[in-house]
Amino acid sequence: MAELACADGRKTTNFGFRNRGFVESLERFQQNRRIIQDFTTTTLAAIPSEFGRLLYVASLRDLSSGTYEHAGLMVMYPREAVQEALEMCHEELFARILEKPLEEQERDLRFCLSQMKSSSLVRTVQQWVHTQAYRLLVPDGIPEYLRELFCSNLNALLEILGNVETTNPSVSSPRR
Repeated sequence: MAELACADGRKTTNFGFRNRGFVESLERFQQNRRIIQDFTTTTLAAIPSEFGRLLYVASLRDLSSGTYEHAGLMVMYPREAVQEALEMCHEELFARILEKPLEEQERDLRFCLSQMKSSSLVRTVQQWVHTQAYRLLVPDGIPEYLRELFCSNLNALLEILGNVETTNPSVSSPRR
């Protein structure tokens, strides 16, 4: 067994409880990193927009309990670890969108909404404005000021998309 030097110069092989918490945290971090890497390379990589990825991760959250469900990951990893990793992914995607300039957010949102199975981008925008569905994209535990910023941005972006679509339908093709 390895020896550890104490602050007073004594040597000990008893790593004690102080290190157990560190080791458990490190193991949890490594497991979450594996889950996130697996999830991002096999699932999220196939989704071509930031808003699309955010929408997908938000759809994995049960609205009544706030827990995330992903059957494929839960077969391979402990439920608690999957929950924590998906929560982290949700928060990261949310933050990435907020960090983008509004012009980039508008292009990405336009592309995301244009890929949805509805009659038109205009109809999808109208539905999102009417139901305020974008509020469900906000992860739990986000500070209120970030929630308000996100919702305000989305409301403005949807208004822009709706106005552009009704005045110039040829603009509906996604710009990349």
